[in-house]
Amino acid sequence: MLTRTGILSPRHAPGELGDMAERSPLITGQRVRHRLRRRLGRALAAALRLGGIILLLAGAAAVVAAAVQWLLTSPRFAVAVVEVQGTSRLSPAEVREAAAISPGENLFRLNSEEVVARLRQLGPVKRAEVIRSFPNRVTLVVEERVPFTLAQAGRLYWLDEDGVSLGPEPRAVTPRLPVITGIRPEETRSGGAAAEDARAAVSLIRSMLRTGSSLTREISEIDMSGADGPILYTVDGVEVRLGTADWEDRLGRLEGVLAQIRSLGEPVEYVDLRFRGQVVFKPRLR
Repeated sequence: MLTRTGILSPRHAPGELGDMAERSPLITGQRVRHRLRRRLGRALAAALRLGGIILLLAGAAAVVAAAVQWLLTSPRFAVAVVEVQGTSRLSPAEVREAAAISPGENLFRLNSEEVVARLRQLGPVKRAEVIRSFPNRVTLVVEERVPFTLAQAGRLYWLDEDGVSLGPEPRAVTPRLPVITGIRPEETRSGGAAAEDARAAVSLIRSMLRTGSSLTREISEIDMSGADGPILYTVDGVEVRLGTADWEDRLGRLEGVLAQIRSLGEPVEYVDLRFRGQVVFKPRLR
């Protein structure tokens, strides 16, 4: 019986060829040791690189620390000059004293926010700025509050346009705006926060100014002590009860009412504007 003999060719080669011989233990051990040596070499090289980087960073940190220490302690940056700008009511000496910058204080250690906070405690100071000029100069730039009107509380005090007290006025003055009364003396402490009554009275005066009317010349006093709102007094002694709201509207009516009273030629004790849509006034008995 005839049989075909298979022919080996690349197309008909088996997928895998078997290992014809076994490796000796010696060869296998050599290969393992070679791989271990390569891994150890790579690990050692990486460790050396990391160590170099750490040493470099440590050296840089030491240099930076030394530089910072020199900046914070060097006499070259000790404050030698404190200049003051922007004052009119305050003297430069008062500003320097309030700033409390110690002679020789390091310019880098100077806390500008604390200096500004101390300057803001001065009544006339509205804003302040600290400018450092290297190597050893500090400039204190001050914006002072501007006197707006006077308040009477045992003595005369100036208030600015925010109602903040600027301190007493020791001289005799002729106010150009109505004087505010009915404010407690403790509310006129220089440098303190504006009292609510002072802010309200200043707001009322600003309303008069916005209308462009002559009321600021006709009203001599604004009394803030009443529970029913401000009471105004004219230069002729007429009492005006304004109420607690709608001041601009009522001030607009007041100008016409005062003009009508003058045209009548009859003395009036008070004018009451607290009622919506009507004006009540009481003639003065002769």
